[in-house]
Amino acid sequence: MEIQYLPEQIETNSDSELQLYEYFISKSINKNKVQLSKNVFSFLLNGTKELITQNHTTRIENDKFVIIKSGNCLMSESISLSQNYRSMLLFFSDKAVEDFLKKYDYKNNTTQNNDPFIIAEYDRVIQNIVKSLIHLQSQPIDFVNKMLPLKFEEILLYLVQMKGIDFLLNFVHHQNPSAKTFVDTMHKNALNNLSIQELSFLCNMSVSTFKRNFDKEFQTSPIRWFQEKRLEHAAYLLQTKKMRASDVYEEIGFENLSSFVQAYKNKFGTTPKQSQINI
Repeated sequence: MEIQYLPEQIETNSDSELQLYEYFISKSINKNKVQLSKNVFSFLLNGTKELITQNHTTRIENDKFVIIKSGNCLMSESISLSQNYRSMLLFFSDKAVEDFLKKYDYKNNTTQNNDPFIIAEYDRVIQNIVKSLIHLQSQPIDFVNKMLPLKFEEILLYLVQMKGIDFLLNFVHHQNPSAKTFVDTMHKNALNNLSIQELSFLCNMSVSTFKRNFDKEFQTSPIRWFQEKRLEHAAYLLQTKKMRASDVYEEIGFENLSSFVQAYKNKFGTTPKQSQINI
């Protein structure tokens, strides 16, 4: 799948510090490669979202919203029972946050986190703000451009009141994604069944650069290393969780039971069923 560049590909006014967009699909999307040039509030209305970043994976139901930091991520969006996925997206730049902090004289007196996203639950105030954003979206563009900075401030003022200032500092002067530990990224995604292309995208590398880094750090191929990690997890599920091999092979990303049994036997010298008996 091609990379989706946001907000550039969905918003013509992408040079602005703030953009509002209503996102709607009627078919689920799996592991869409997304490159965010701005941070974004994703206010889920219908459906669910799964988000994979370098070091974190999470699933968000529509009783929550998520604030995602700019950078590369994989997004899966699942339609609801009403056969649609819908969210309001509010894109904002680092500068918009810096201007807000300066305007209200908020100081950075704490150690800054570097979380790729922050999840929060809806309450009545946020629900009302989102409703106002939905109504605002349908207004003339000149009016939207005048009102959106006020709505953005309203959201931030309320979240700072509820959560404190720390969460907002997460979106100022972020750490360069390339500085994140390569090895840690691999371990955090060892069981996500991602392709080499998807992993290299999360690391903001070409496939060839990714493979060179991987060989340097692990002295083996990505395919072999990830299979080893999946088989180790399979042993845990079989021996500790007492799961059946017929359930385990799908969970760890094997295409069929016979290939899983053979790979398991090659690594541990015993079949999955025998390994349970021998405990």
